Amino acid sequence: MENTNDVPSRDSLPVRPLAGRIVLVAGATRGAGRALAVELGRAGATVYVTGRTTRKRMSEVGRASETIEETGELVTAAGGVGIAVPTDHLDEGQVRALFRRIEEEQGQLDVLVNDLWGGERLTAESIFGKKSWETPLADGLRMLELGVRSHVITAALGLPLLVRSVAPLLVEVTDGTAVTNRRYRENLYYDLAKNAPIRMAFGLGEELAEYGGAAVCVTPGFLRSEQMLTHFGVAEENWRDVIAVEPAFAIAESPQYLARGVAALAADPRRAERWNRKSTSSAELARVYGVTDVDGSRPDAWAYFEAVGERGDSVSADDYR
Repeated sequence: MENTNDVPSRDSLPVRPLAGRIVLVAGATRGAGRALAVELGRAGATVYVTGRTTRKRMSEVGRASETIEETGELVTAAGGVGIAVPTDHLDEGQVRALFRRIEEEQGQLDVLVNDLWGGERLTAESIFGKKSWETPLADGLRMLELGVRSHVITAALGLPLLVRSVAPLLVEVTDGTAVTNRRYRENLYYDLAKNAPIRMAFGLGEELAEYGGAAVCVTPGFLRSEQMLTHFGVAEENWRDVIAVEPAFAIAESPQYLARGVAALAADPRRAERWNRKSTSSAELARVYGVTDVDGSRPDAWAYFEAVGERGDSVSADDYR
């Protein structure tokens, strides 16, 4: 765990510690990506947000209820400057155009958040509960495109601009830390997709070090995303109703929890020495920087699930909030 000695707390940071910083959150239509964009904007950054679902077009995710334009507006409403750029990050031409636009409009890029995904439909329909050879190959390969290839394209085309920053920061977002993902993640394709960002942060951190930069991989715990709430038929206001049918949901966290931790990390002047090449969780960032979830708690889902695996029914989620 990160040593918290002389680590700046969220309360000790300037009100707008990222003022003047230019940020790209790739994959910001909903979930953690949207929350990350909003919190980075709240800290004062100009935030470019990308995604495939717009007010005119819906992506394969199949949700028209959240759009990338709406995310941009939420960033601005939070106090930043939100700029929505509809982008398919599997299309090299679109990604090149995106970074060209950022360079022309801002002349710099200080933080790149790689939160590209969109494979939930595949996990539910084709992946979990199946051996690798039972998984439809097209679905498995699509998962690798969404969770790996998109990240690689974005990093490869964005890093030449990012490294011009005084202290460039690359944030990879995945599911699980290097420690928790030592276990098999239920299906080969999912395992590869969710371990790749961890290795990307590890390797790209090596390359960014000479520029005074850092690459870190972050993960939420049991994310209470819009899609998850819809799945259970509840809203944020009554999410605890789910616990009666799914006890593990008691440890669920809002997307803002991870976002607050990442915003504090981005504002930390010593972030490179503290975090470069590492993977971390929303819970660890909360402990280090003193942030909380929207209800004032500090859920640690990964520790909770590890304890459940060891002790079973004797574990209470209240002990991990």
